[in-house]
Amino acid sequence: MILRPYERTIFKRYLLPQRGEGFIFVAAAFSFTAVMLGVAALVIVMSVMNGVRSDLFDKIVGLNGHAVVQGFGGRIDDWQDVLKQAKATPGIVSATPLIEQPLLGTFSGRVEGILVRGMTVPDIRKNETLNGKVLQGDLATLTPGSGNVAIGSELARNLGATVGSNLTIINPAGRSTPFGTVPREISYRISAIFEIGVYDFDKAYVVMPMEDAQLLLLTGDQVQMIEVKTTDPDKVGEILRPLAEKVASKAVVSDWRSMNASLFEALSIERVAMFVILSLIILVASFNIISSLIMLVRAKTRDMAILRTMGAPRDSVMRIFMAIGLSIGLAGTIAGMIVGFSLLYFRQSVLRGVEFLTGQPLWDPSIRFLTELPSKPDPFEITAIVIMVIVFSFLATLYPAYKAANTDPVQVLRYE
Repeated sequence: MILRPYERTIFKRYLLPQRGEGFIFVAAAFSFTAVMLGVAALVIVMSVMNGVRSDLFDKIVGLNGHAVVQGFGGRIDDWQDVLKQAKATPGIVSATPLIEQPLLGTFSGRVEGILVRGMTVPDIRKNETLNGKVLQGDLATLTPGSGNVAIGSELARNLGATVGSNLTIINPAGRSTPFGTVPREISYRISAIFEIGVYDFDKAYVVMPMEDAQLLLLTGDQVQMIEVKTTDPDKVGEILRPLAEKVASKAVVSDWRSMNASLFEALSIERVAMFVILSLIILVASFNIISSLIMLVRAKTRDMAILRTMGAPRDSVMRIFMAIGLSIGLAGTIAGMIVGFSLLYFRQSVLRGVEFLTGQPLWDPSIRFLTELPSKPDPFEITAIVIMVIVFSFLATLYPAYKAANTDPVQVLRYE
C-alpha cells in the first residue's frame, strides 16, 4: 500500500505508543502475538504432517513397492513369466519377486514374531530403502546358501541379538511324521542390522536370499508375490490395468492405495482438520486487530477531525488505518515464520526437552510408526498461509478505517 509523505508520518506516529495510550499499544501487541503464534502453529503442524505422510509413503512404499501381484492361494508357480510380463508393461520401472511369511524367531530363550522376507540377491543390494539404512554389518554377505540374514534394529533390540549372533527361525508348517507335524527350525547367522525408520518394519523384518526362504518354507521354485514400482504412484491404477487383465486368471493386483487406504486417508483427513482448526487462531487474531484499531480510532478522533478540516480526503484517512492493521498482520506473519521454521529446525531437541520436562514420551515409535519426528515444509502451503493472514488482516482493517474516514469534523470540533 503506497502512502503519501504526510500519511507515512501519521502512520509511524500511530504505530508507536504515545503518552496515555499504553492500553492501545498492549491490544496491538496482543494482536501481533496472536498472528505470530497462529502462523507458527500452522507452519509447524502442516510441515510435520506433510513430513509424516512423505516419510510413511517413502518407507512403506519404498519397501513394499507401489503394487503387488499376488497369486491365488499365496503362490505363483510360473512367476518367471509373470515377472517378464510385469517388466514389459509400460510405466513399470521395476518388478521384484518376493516371499513374505510371518514366522517365529528365537535367540537366547527370547521369542519374537517375525516376518521373513525372501528377495533375490540383486534386489536386496539395489533396494533403495535398505541401502544406507544398515547400522551394523553388510548386506553383501547375504548370498544363497550362506545362512546369513539381515534383521531390523527393533527386533535385534528385543531379542538382544547383535551381528554374529545365531537366530533360529521356526516354521510351524514343517515335515509330517507319524506323530504329527514337526516344526521346522533352521539357525541363521545375523550378518546385518538395518533401521528403516518405520517401527513396525524394524521390529519384525528378517531379510534373506530368495533361495534360503524357499528352503525354509518348503515352497520349491515358487514365490508369493511380485512387487512392482511405477513411474507415477498416483497413476498406478492406470499403469497396472493391462497387467491386471493379463494375470487375472492366476493372480490379483493390489496397489499401495488399497493396501494402505485407511492409513493415508486418516492422515489426509487429519491434515485438513488441523489446518481448519489452527486457522481459527488467525481469525481470532483478526478480531484482535479490529478491536485495537477501533480503540485507536476512538483515541484519534480529534486528530482525524483536524486532518479532515485541513483538506485530507477520506481515502487518505482510510489508507492510514488500513496500513496500520496490515503492518500488524505482516509483522506477525514474518515473526511467525521465523519462530515456526526455527522450531522445525530444532524439533528433535525441542521434543527431547519437552519429554525431559514432562517425563512423558511424546513420540513413541510403536504408536507413531516413525522413529523420528519428520518435517517437510510445502512452499505452496506456506504461500497459502501468508495469503490467508494478509487477507484476514486486510478485512479486519475495513470497518475501523471506514469509521475513521467518516469522522464528522463539525461534530467532533464543535466545542473545541
